[in-house]
Amino acid sequence: MSIPVAGSNALALYPILEHLSEAARSRLQERARLLTIPAGTTVFDERQPCQGFPFVLSGSIRVVKAAPNGRELPLYRVTPGETCIISSACLLGQTPYNARGVSESETTLLVLPIADFQALLGEPAFRDFIFQLFSERIADLMQLIEEVAFRKLDQRLAALLLGKGQRVHTTHQQLADELGSVREIVSRLLKGFAEQSLVGLSREQVEILDPAGLRRIAGG
Repeated sequence: MSIPVAGSNALALYPILEHLSEAARSRLQERARLLTIPAGTTVFDERQPCQGFPFVLSGSIRVVKAAPNGRELPLYRVTPGETCIISSACLLGQTPYNARGVSESETTLLVLPIADFQALLGEPAFRDFIFQLFSERIADLMQLIEEVAFRKLDQRLAALLLGKGQRVHTTHQQLADELGSVREIVSRLLKGFAEQSLVGLSREQVEILDPAGLRRIAGG
């Protein structure tokens, strides 16, 4: 099915597409598939083969690494204008996925088939775009590794709360998911923060009462 790429917001979100050759743009126009995925859908999972290269036009995909016990470590999110480094790696290495991607809201994707992704790598502009993507995502993942390996969970929780404003509308489970932890541990830490008058707790809300105190914890 021919997809009206030029008539969608793909060009606005991914300016790189305008720098492709006319033949490459025509190929994208003819071969790309437009998909709308409901919220909470597993877009891809571990050990599944990659079916194509996704451009996110709306919504977002949360990429996580799952452990056998069910715990998940959030790796990154893919939002409109961004692409998925794990999908790129699977296509380049011809390997299955090694993480899981779940749509956080209704998400629209423009999916480029595998053969067409490989063909587009012959375009210097597209190839540079992919390598730049790798550079940016690897830097993000290195920061995540540093936080998980060298910062205590209370430090990470304090930093996470400080980055969300004075009133954080969230659940303990959602905070645990973002930290790659479990709800019981996060709830215990939040109770400790509350006992120190650092935060106020109510249903699905955390109010920051003492930002300076949280900064001291976040800084170790």
